[in-house]
Amino acid sequence: MERITLGNTVFEGKNNAYLFDGAQTVLVDTGVAVDDTRDQLAAGLEAHGRSFSDLDAVVLTHYHADHTGLAGEIQTASGADVYAHEADAPLIAGDEDAWAAMEATQRELFEQWGMPAEAREELLAFFAAGEEAGIYGADVDVTTFAAGDTLEFDGLELEVLHAPGHTAGLSCFVPRGPTAPGDGTAVLTGDALLPKYTPNVGGADVRVDRPLAAYVETLETLAGRGFDRAWPGHRDPIDEPADRARFILEHHEERAYRVLSALSEDQPADAWTVSARLFGDLEAIHILHGPGEAYAHLEHLLEAGDVERAEGGYRLAAGSADRLESRDDGRWKLSTTGRSV
Repeated sequence: MERITLGNTVFEGKNNAYLFDGAQTVLVDTGVAVDDTRDQLAAGLEAHGRSFSDLDAVVLTHYHADHTGLAGEIQTASGADVYAHEADAPLIAGDEDAWAAMEATQRELFEQWGMPAEAREELLAFFAAGEEAGIYGADVDVTTFAAGDTLEFDGLELEVLHAPGHTAGLSCFVPRGPTAPGDGTAVLTGDALLPKYTPNVGGADVRVDRPLAAYVETLETLAGRGFDRAWPGHRDPIDEPADRARFILEHHEERAYRVLSALSEDQPADAWTVSARLFGDLEAIHILHGPGEAYAHLEHLLEAGDVERAEGGYRLAAGSADRLESRDDGRWKLSTTGRSV
């Protein structure tokens, strides 16, 4: 396996694409469809004696443009099969109904979150600029897979490890075969596990049901599999993936504590108000990610019985203030069930 590093001028952080060059030539993720990234991917393939036209298959971790944008061009050049999880495939394929449904959900949530009109306009302008720049690239025909499947490419096997939270269909892949690193002890994590940032939940894909609970379960799964190394969708490899997964889980427990602390100081409050307490002023894609993450936490805490709905947003449930005051570690334990522990 060869890692091809790609710049990313649209979103923060360098992207990775992964090349498996065996009996079949397989690429995992492609980068965003802008000129600089296209040139970098072409150069990276050329360094290993390959071009777009040589690829037999493209496997995508999730639907975001910085991972899928060049898939259509590659498919046109090579006839490659393009694979994605069934939950994200309609968006990757450009299904108009799927995109319209997600955008309608976004608009409903913007209202529910309390997003101000000027922030909404800035965010929609950011989306429009991306569409005008063509970051999602050419149309692509997608072959779907599901959780638990194994993709087979003449000697290379990619075990699908469904890892929802950041998106509904985000999938990790456990490679096995002559071109695989570690032969089952390494994992390609896409944006499920990153070395520097904590992947956004709640805003990055508004289709995800109970996004924080889903992501907590993903982190627990990754921590429990005993992988020696993770190859993420951005930046450098992670040598202790279980430790990184536990660190991110602790980060979300600290964030849950901060969400409850924000409510204790100013309640009732909506997701936008809590987001401002957590993240301050936001711009570009973070106008979506900030309140989305606050919302994911608030809804998780609501299901746990730690907060309750109120006119104007959320407020602490009975007993939560005392429990919050009694904690001395700055964390609020989370579970996959939504019940606090």
